[in-house]
Amino acid sequence: MEQEQHLRHEGNAAFITPETFGSSGGILALQSTRRGGLSPDPWRSLNLGENTRDDPQRVQNNMQVLASAAGFDASRTVGSLQVHGTEVLHARQPGRHSGYDAFITDTQDLWLCIFTADCLPVFLYDPEHRAVGAAHAGWQGTAAGIAVKTLHAMGEAFGSRPESCEAWIGTGISGKEYEVGAEVAAAFPEECSIPGDEGKRFLDLAAANRMQLLQAGVAGGQVEHAPYCSFRDEGMFFSYRRDNGRTGRMAAVIGIRPGSPHP
Repeated sequence: MEQEQHLRHEGNAAFITPETFGSSGGILALQSTRRGGLSPDPWRSLNLGENTRDDPQRVQNNMQVLASAAGFDASRTVGSLQVHGTEVLHARQPGRHSGYDAFITDTQDLWLCIFTADCLPVFLYDPEHRAVGAAHAGWQGTAAGIAVKTLHAMGEAFGSRPESCEAWIGTGISGKEYEVGAEVAAAFPEECSIPGDEGKRFLDLAAANRMQLLQAGVAGGQVEHAPYCSFRDEGMFFSYRRDNGRTGRMAAVIGIRPGSPHP
């Protein structure tokens, strides 16, 4: 039931939305599923990853399908070739970039896009200054504190205060499925590492990001986590690990609706 509350169907596309930002009509935030697109296997069907071997025009058409269903302008998106780093871009206009794993903006009708297939998208929203942020949090970015660096960038650019911000940790691979080596597990607090059989270790990336956000000053009641697993929920999400790299990408999109009053 909890999962059904997050899932929306509009037209052919299905996507999930945070409850966290639900009371703010001026913000649109969502994460796509794999349902409702045009791509064949192994990208079936709503593949939004430009760095896959899917036909680029088909990927663009898939983005238009999602945009039409969700209600944003596909021509005003911001994205990047993500590199598992910590560079944050203050986005002021649409465009495709390289080398950024996070974006912030207070510009209306500008849609920040994070592309994933096991890594976590993390959204931030500052209702005081009507500003948003989006981060790509794989294990490397999480270990380097990408979500908190995005939060700090919002503070520098807009005056955002952590205690006033809300956060949403989207769908990625869950701690029960994300087996890692000892060197990766060692980069995280013990609380985020789950022991398995025969000395195996599993990493809870969502817990790690939540812990970092709380330590940075975001209130616990203002951090939400999507109730899915990209690896386990095969019918809904792409998973790089499950599909051995031959798969599509979801898009997590956040922005400020045009015409929203500024605080």
